[in-house]
Amino acid sequence: MNANSETGLEYALRGKAWKVYWYLLKNGNPAGVREVQRALHFSSPSIAFHHLEQLRELGLVEKQEIDGHYLLVGQVKIGVLRHYVKLGKLLFPRYFFYALFSTLFYVFYLVLMVNSLTRDNLFIIIFGVIVCGIFWYEAYRVWGMRPF
Repeated sequence: MNANSETGLEYALRGKAWKVYWYLLKNGNPAGVREVQRALHFSSPSIAFHHLEQLRELGLVEKQEIDGHYLLVGQVKIGVLRHYVKLGKLLFPRYFFYALFSTLFYVFYLVLMVNSLTRDNLFIIIFGVIVCGIFWYEAYRVWGMRPF
């Protein structure tokens, strides 16, 4: 995807269309107009239909012929989605994994390796707290950027 089409897609995917896309990405299953309307608390099904059709025109969803449900067929990494990893139906900020990994190894080090409070150990303890704190802060910050 080149820069112009990515910018155009970011422009098209904003507001309620972004929420519909996020819902379909997170849900992972085909969704009908009324299901999207109820899940996102839209005032009418026509709003959900409009945004689903907008996503279909962008080539991100496909309308199933049999039941009329919309299925996500294209995933894009634009905006805040660049910072997320999808595992099954769950979306996690990638900083969550960095924070978890660094915290586990930090605790492992504290439990198994620190026998006394030397100058070297004190440096590693302070450095570990700072690194883990930064990763957890970033994970929390990116988590707060999701559409709902």
